[in-house]
Amino acid sequence: MLAAGSVAFLAEILLLHRLPALPPAGALGIAAGLAAAAAAAALALRRRHVPAAALALCAAVAAGFAWALADALAGRAHALDPALEGRDLVLEGTVAGLPEPRPAGVRFRFRPARVVDAATGAAVAPPGDLRLAWFGRPPRLVPGERWRLRVRLRRPAGFFNPGGFRYEDWLHRHRYAGTGYVRGAGRRLAPARGYRVDRLRMDLRERLHGVLARVGTALTGPLTALALGDRSAMTPEQWAVLRATGTGHLMAISGLHVGLVAGMALAACGALWRRVPRLARRWPARLPASLAALATGAGYAALAGFSVPTRRALVMLAVGLAVLATGRGRSAAHALGLALLAVLLLDPRAVLDPGLWLSFGAVAVILLAAARRPPAGRMGALVRVQWALGLALAPLTLAGFQQASLAGLAVNLVAIPWTGLLVVPPLLAGTLALGLGLPGGAALAELAARALEALWRLLEWAAALPGAQWLAPAPPLWAVALAVAGAVLALMPRGLPGRALWPLLLVPLLAVRPPRPPPGEAWITALDVGQGLAVVVRTHGHALLYDTGGRVGQLDAGSAAVVPFLRQAGVRALDVLIVSHGDLDHRGGLAAVRAALPVRRLLTGVPARLPEAEPCLAGTAWRWDGVRFEILHPRRPRRGNDGSCVLRVAAGATAALLPGDLEARGERALLRRSAPGALRADLLLAPHHGSAGASSAAFVRAVRPRWVVHAAGFRNRYRFPRPATVARYGAAGARQLVTGSAGAVRFVLSPAGLRGPRCARRAARRFWHRPGGCARR
Repeated sequence: MLAAGSVAFLAEILLLHRLPALPPAGALGIAAGLAAAAAAAALALRRRHVPAAALALCAAVAAGFAWALADALAGRAHALDPALEGRDLVLEGTVAGLPEPRPAGVRFRFRPARVVDAATGAAVAPPGDLRLAWFGRPPRLVPGERWRLRVRLRRPAGFFNPGGFRYEDWLHRHRYAGTGYVRGAGRRLAPARGYRVDRLRMDLRERLHGVLARVGTALTGPLTALALGDRSAMTPEQWAVLRATGTGHLMAISGLHVGLVAGMALAACGALWRRVPRLARRWPARLPASLAALATGAGYAALAGFSVPTRRALVMLAVGLAVLATGRGRSAAHALGLALLAVLLLDPRAVLDPGLWLSFGAVAVILLAAARRPPAGRMGALVRVQWALGLALAPLTLAGFQQASLAGLAVNLVAIPWTGLLVVPPLLAGTLALGLGLPGGAALAELAARALEALWRLLEWAAALPGAQWLAPAPPLWAVALAVAGAVLALMPRGLPGRALWPLLLVPLLAVRPPRPPPGEAWITALDVGQGLAVVVRTHGHALLYDTGGRVGQLDAGSAAVVPFLRQAGVRALDVLIVSHGDLDHRGGLAAVRAALPVRRLLTGVPARLPEAEPCLAGTAWRWDGVRFEILHPRRPRRGNDGSCVLRVAAGATAALLPGDLEARGERALLRRSAPGALRADLLLAPHHGSAGASSAAFVRAVRPRWVVHAAGFRNRYRFPRPATVARYGAAGARQLVTGSAGAVRFVLSPAGLRGPRCARRAARRFWHRPGGCARR
């Protein structure tokens, strides 16, 4: 019954987190009252099992809703006031948590205690925790230090595209009220106080990094992740290897590592306790061994900073050890339900973490696999468990990440014991020895580094194999549910009626494909890539990408937005990729796109930068599936914004115009060469993101768009689109959208007319998202 109640509690928390807006605060009292009334009625009818069970489930549902709503309302109370965005503020507060070094500076959690408007000197209510960046050469920040900082803040924001990672959701999940950056030098007000665990972790990280630098290993990031749960030094290339081989779980201090360390402590303490007959007769060995295991697991979790995965693993460990220590014969489902309930009570936002679903799913699969008749030998048992995990978790990883590792089944058979036996023990021992100043710490760390290097060569080889990853669009939830049910049925004992039908339940996962335009139509999607441009044009059987977004440091729009969108749309190759001109905000994602997808034809307005590409020249035209594509500008390659490729797409009499960063001079040249009506378009991507130097009155009259999309970032520093440009289009009767506010925007071009828009923020809005949607300027 506890397991069913925990699932009901989970379901209601999940339901609240899918709402586009929070219910009124009064709903909290109603839900809490319903939960209390249902629980009281269940207790009164406890001898009548069916009515009592039904009432208990109702109580769990109401309690889950009330608990999640209380947490959401508390978070809203500490949200950043929109009026403070973009203004110079002076904060006084504490560095909370372990700072994350970056090539361009450092990022850190800051807990403000006092906020003053720098312009007026007025004090304002401090928001919740902030994620700040300090660029350049910042001072050494220590957890617990108090600082006075001059900053600029904004509400949580990020790209918002179908299939892409949503930074806004990640910030909400980790309880940040906003982001910002430090301006100026800052002033340290007081030395570090409190945050002893984080200060210890920082000291251990610096010592470990020093040793690993002397060793000369390239795996400092993975080793630090395994020792301290700090993954800030991991490189994108290392993450790519882990994703391809299905071994990313090894770099998170979660159930596998906490369970391994606790298991070693359990076995060692139990063996020692039994060697003292006097103690063994008085207390069973399982009691002190369980306490030692829990203490060891908690210590390891503390080294990882009690991160989300380690907290979840520690709760599950505590529940399992409690069952072991008390000797009560509760079912595995009961223990798993209790652990789930404890995790959700500690943090209802855990439902937003894919790790919650994967970790509890993995434990449930292992229990199911273990319940069947075990095969002969330990290797057979390990193979069965790995097969079961791969079969059951593949639908979840496809749904969450649009990929699943096919190499993971074989690789994990080696990687898990190798990491658990040859890497983690010497690494932890060496790290602790370094912290305590004991001899041998550097030698143990080097031993762990060499062991991981040997494993890493295997991982890189496996990641490079053809077909190592299964890349596919995220399947619909009903297909995921059927596939998980099929996997569970496959793990049932042989002889169960209907078990042989389990492969049929996997068919929708493999057969369902994303929708595509019918012949004669074109779907045009302007992606949200911040201050940059990327537009996808799809016809029935072809796909074109116009620009690839920008790049800032290690983050590029190609890998963060364009590739995930193409993958979820089912695009496996690009028939044409156009790089309109040489600005980084239009070509920054090019390398990532070309690495992820075949590009059959590459056109560019800057052939000097891309000698392998064809020059983008006026007069180039082609037809796909009844849709005409034509390059209108330039007549010959030229540098600068006015050399941008101008593309016109037409489905019958309905047209869209993509002019890149064309400015007034280029517009005049285009107007001189174009026949009357040749530039007419129903949909226009505003030239140069809506800047003041583009969208001249003559150009606007010639195009006469019904809809204008400004590809501009949220609160961008250029303040695009400019008010005068917006007013010019408004006076011409055009309706306007900004990708930074609406997210990705899709229109449908068909001979019958222009349909749309469909805005990603409106379609997938959640209550913590900042206002946006399809607001029209």
